Amino acid sequence: MKPNAAKKEKLSLFGRFLNGVETVGNGLPHPITMFAILAAAIVLISGLCSYLGVSATGEMIDSKTLELTEQTVRVVSLMNKEGLAYMLTHVVSNFTGFAPLGVVLVTMLGVGCAEGSGYLSALMKKAVSVTPAMIVTPMLVFLGVMSNVASDIGYVVLIPIGAVVFMAYGRHPMAGLAAAFAGVSGGFSANLLVGTLDPMLSGISTEAARMVRADYVVQPTSNWYFMIVSTFVIVAIGTFVTDKIVEPRLKAHKHTGEDVKEATALSDREKKALRWGNLSLLAFVLLVAAAALPQDSFLRNAQTGSLMNDSPFMSGLIVLIALVFFIPSIVYGRVSGTYKNEKDVCAQLGTNMSSMGGYIALAFIAAQFISYFNYTKLGTILALKGADFLGTAGVSGPVLMICFILFSAVINLLMGSASAKWTILAPVFVPMFMLLGYSPELTQVAYRIGDSCTNLITPLMSYFAMVVVFAKKYDSESGIGTLIATMLPYSIFFMIGWSVLLIIWMMFGLPLGPGASLMV
Repeated sequence: MKPNAAKKEKLSLFGRFLNGVETVGNGLPHPITMFAILAAAIVLISGLCSYLGVSATGEMIDSKTLELTEQTVRVVSLMNKEGLAYMLTHVVSNFTGFAPLGVVLVTMLGVGCAEGSGYLSALMKKAVSVTPAMIVTPMLVFLGVMSNVASDIGYVVLIPIGAVVFMAYGRHPMAGLAAAFAGVSGGFSANLLVGTLDPMLSGISTEAARMVRADYVVQPTSNWYFMIVSTFVIVAIGTFVTDKIVEPRLKAHKHTGEDVKEATALSDREKKALRWGNLSLLAFVLLVAAAALPQDSFLRNAQTGSLMNDSPFMSGLIVLIALVFFIPSIVYGRVSGTYKNEKDVCAQLGTNMSSMGGYIALAFIAAQFISYFNYTKLGTILALKGADFLGTAGVSGPVLMICFILFSAVINLLMGSASAKWTILAPVFVPMFMLLGYSPELTQVAYRIGDSCTNLITPLMSYFAMVVVFAKKYDSESGIGTLIATMLPYSIFFMIGWSVLLIIWMMFGLPLGPGASLMV
């Protein structure tokens, strides 16, 4: 994915830097080979660090019991008898237990049918014909941010659709993929609603805060006001970066306005099929809504009656999303003539899975690498060592929070799970900042900013390998370097914009959420 040759001489210093990142990154081996090399490096590093007795001590919270204990963490070697046995016996479970694998494959059963039947294409054509081109980018980034209410659905569904949407408008599909990825991953902690991450983080923050005040409670809504405003900030920044930085770097697209007009035309049969497909989709959504309404619904948590927290509805959301694509695609295919019988549908299901072969191979190696890294405790030790250093830095006020944001961003490059990192960092920084007068809610906000901004550029993020595969569909020469170079501007500008927002918030002393102040 090289910049247009005609514009090469006009590139800014930042543009040349991004091209350098891309060139270096793509000069690396194939992503599968790269993850294999990284896995082997973890094995060697763990053996060396274990031999040298590398360790770190700190207060940590058990993510399951939320009990606080002081622990000494030592590097676990993969080069001894136990480590070799672990690698041998966990190859299969590492692969089958790789969180994105099942999510991607199940969702693609439905999405693949929607694409193969022509339903998705017809839907995009209809959307293009009624949606002004100027709002496409902000709409895509906004949908990415909002998709986080449904956990990781945006990664699997919205990112590939973003590429299709931009292509339908005659724009570069990689820019659409990048815009959607920026909203879904970079804006992970922004939302207009309280998401699934909020109760998890607030529970950990509560336990850490009780080291200082035994009655302190951090509510799941404690960051809500800040995250609502953050949503619009992320959408504005994501739109600017997409339109002014990312897309100009990509090759000029060949579509003209006339091409787009012709590409969005639907035949009478397609219009009829789309109408029936949409009606079947509406019927399915209404059916699910009706099933969810009763307080004793099977879709609700049996103990609390909640539809969102720890409920069959949320646990089964992947299946429901797959059906949202599958049902209307079958109806559309039957009416349009794409699917003549059930054999055509079954053949399409097989095609859907065969198209995921590259991702499955990459996921196999990536799963081993991430498992090895977690097993060795290298990320935990680096986090604890870094926390000790930041704690002795001697800064305060907004500068302290910016330092913590940057620290969280760096740690995010080494550890993928937001909750796992917070169980390590919260017992260190929440009490430390409380003693300086800053509320746990403020510390949690600063952590979430740093944790979100570098999601876009770390191969340790579970869905990073999947996005690399999606990118290759539109640029066969792209690789890890291409994706990192494309997403780096979002990461930098999100970090700057979000940090400025937090500084302004602190200057005016605004509440972070209902009953959540900046100071204790």
